[in-house]
Amino acid sequence: MKAELITRFRDISPTGDGIELVVWRVPEPVPPTTHGYKYRLVYIVGGKRVVGFDNERGKGDHFHLNDAEYTYTFTGIAPLIEDFLTEVEKWKSAN
Repeated sequence: MKAELITRFRDISPTGDGIELVVWRVPEPVPPTTHGYKYRLVYIVGGKRVVGFDNERGKGDHFHLNDAEYTYTFTGIAPLIEDFLTEVEKWKSAN
């Protein structure tokens, strides 16, 4: 099985602000994860990532808020997108 694109959405303004979501179903889990997805969800303001969720090889599932990084418990694509959008709204409310 080859990697299969599940979703790709990008909405970036001319100023560089916006969101991008990319989710792939992969034939083998990305170590150290045990699920079959590779993903990157990012909210950018002023050309800088302020909220991001990803599962980088060697790090596993995690998310970024400003310059801090936290462990994330992946339970599925729908909850991932919901969690990401919730963090974006919380960031917007605080800034």
